Amino acid sequence: MEYKISNRLKMGAIIMMVLGLIGVAYGFYDSHGYTEENITEKLAAEDHGHGDAHATEAHGNAHAEAGHGEMASHDSGEHAEAGQGSLTEHEEHALHQIHNRPWAALYVGAFFFFMIALGVLAFYAIQYAAQAGWSPVLFRVMEGITAYVLPGAVIVLLIAVASGTIGHYNIFVWMDPEVVEHDKLIQGKSGYLNLTWFIIRGVIFISGWALYRHFSRKFSIAQDSASDNRNFKKNFRISAAFLVFYIYTESMMAWDWVMSVDPHWFSTLFGWYVFASMFVSGITVIAMITIYLKSKGLLEFVNDSHIHDLAKFMFGISIFWTYLWFSQFMLIWYSNIPEEVTYFVTRIEHYKLPFFGMLAMNFIFPLLLLMNSDYKRINWFVIMTGIIILCGHYLDVFNWIMPATVVDRWFIGLPEIGAILLFGGLFLFIVFTALGKAPLLAKGNPFMKESEHFHY
Repeated sequence: MEYKISNRLKMGAIIMMVLGLIGVAYGFYDSHGYTEENITEKLAAEDHGHGDAHATEAHGNAHAEAGHGEMASHDSGEHAEAGQGSLTEHEEHALHQIHNRPWAALYVGAFFFFMIALGVLAFYAIQYAAQAGWSPVLFRVMEGITAYVLPGAVIVLLIAVASGTIGHYNIFVWMDPEVVEHDKLIQGKSGYLNLTWFIIRGVIFISGWALYRHFSRKFSIAQDSASDNRNFKKNFRISAAFLVFYIYTESMMAWDWVMSVDPHWFSTLFGWYVFASMFVSGITVIAMITIYLKSKGLLEFVNDSHIHDLAKFMFGISIFWTYLWFSQFMLIWYSNIPEEVTYFVTRIEHYKLPFFGMLAMNFIFPLLLLMNSDYKRINWFVIMTGIIILCGHYLDVFNWIMPATVVDRWFIGLPEIGAILLFGGLFLFIVFTALGKAPLLAKGNPFMKESEHFHY
């Protein structure tokens, strides 16, 4: 049972990437149309367009935000960037936030598709370590998706580093030496939060993930033509070891690549929270690609029970995500410590629609749509729910990054849509190309017969 990426799919992915590049390029071009020389008149034109009341509110917000812990870290960098006394504090904030937006939009898109692949890699390793009998018919789909882990992770790390070297500290304010010089809290964290160690840790994470994926795929394909289970046993051992490595590195990655966007804020639960988001997104994509391949007459051994189990995971991990989200939110909100609660104040003040919309899409919709066992076996229903879940978790990533970088100047426009198209096209191209490089059935797996005849 072989699969080959169709010319239509390949062309569609390339068109997505080209359109995405145009959108991203426009975002950078448009943002750099705002300079120190013209920011005053451009903001005046914006304020005139939105009405005097909105102008007054925006000016008040800018001053209020400067009092937040996360904004305090931007202040010195923005003053240093402006280098002039002619700009008001509001104008300096606005200029910096406008320049941050295309970088942040690019980073959100890159991280979203990377985390899908890493979530699938963890799910795949769990199946091997648990010696699961239901899932081997899905292994090649998982292996295809995890082909994106290496390029996806490298892209995320490159954007993060470039935003602080090519750009002007557009995502991670702790990379700016001017800010660190005036910020005692970031100085206290500088032994961990510095560019050198950030890159070293990133390389270690990516190397470990990519090596596991490489050898696991190699053993999986070798098992197809093997006369014994030696390769399967190797896969079992490296999967168990990888899961220990993954638990540590995923949490550290969440601190480095996401949480340090707000260097004044931290949550001990954050690694688990990011894990839940990537895990449910990854499982959702496994289900969607499996249903797509099934509709093309492939994966004949995948039945309704396999789709039902994937949908159960989509439902269960959505509830787990909600539990983690609420635990983090409730404890911080209830304790009402200024250094902690500022994280949610910013999001609730300026991000009502994406913040509460994300909650509805990640909890309420999966709860209502997938609660009924029969609906989990209906392919179009699983696809529809999957699209809602993926949109919800894109908004989740959006809520992690945007408030700390652009504050109230957010919008889902050309830069954001361009980044989704760019990395979505790249994801589809790499995943479906990888699916065509090996038979879609891992026939040598010792649990294959059990998986083929799985019924629930």
